[in-house]
Amino acid sequence: MSIAKTALSKVASPKKMELAASQRWDLFPYLVTLLSLLTLLSLFHVWSRVKVVDLNLEITEASHLFKGLQQERNRLKLEVASLKHPARIEALAKGELGMALPSEQQVIVVK
Repeated sequence: MSIAKTALSKVASPKKMELAASQRWDLFPYLVTLLSLLTLLSLFHVWSRVKVVDLNLEITEASHLFKGLQQERNRLKLEVASLKHPARIEALAKGELGMALPSEQQVIVVK
């Protein structure tokens, strides 16, 4: 009989089990709140990283566009310089327009 008493003394009482279960349910709202906050924080972190990657892609694209526009500007400056060259203008005047340099009789000096 003494063996039975010692075996029964090691069994947890039902009141202690009920107390532990109620303590767990008391912590449940705090755990849900904590998990919700962690989830929101994780989502914010992922969103911010995705935004950083998107902005880096936009910066890279804008940089390529800027370099292309600089090259086009340099090409257009060179074209303008070649079109303004006096030898080219003289050749066009003589060839297409039939102009010639004025002779001394055609020049009148005004005093």
